[in-house]
Amino acid sequence: MTESRVERRLAAVLAADVVGYSRMMGADEIGTRARFNNSLSDVISPLIDAHSGRLVKELGDGLLVEFASVVDAVECAIRIQDQMPVFNQGRPETEQITYRIGVNLGDIIIEGDDIHGDG
Repeated sequence: MTESRVERRLAAVLAADVVGYSRMMGADEIGTRARFNNSLSDVISPLIDAHSGRLVKELGDGLLVEFASVVDAVECAIRIQDQMPVFNQGRPETEQITYRIGVNLGDIIIEGDDIHGDG
């Protein structure tokens, strides 16, 4: 069997998801999706752009973002955590969007616009 060469590169990957998303969807699907989408357009996407990241994909309530620099990935994560309380201001605690975020630096496999790896 011949193995074809795969494209790899070192990248910092930010993975995020919403804390309590299933519970919030059970209580209010339309409102939860609207708040998630608004957090993405108003907070997350501008911060990804400002830190030279690339949103690889959304996975329900999750995000996978690629950065060339681990410093940019961590700074972006910190800024998201700093700005989400402002986004949530005035909302009941049960309706607040809170992100759980992890950052990993490692080798990734590139397939088109998607990435894969153990990180």
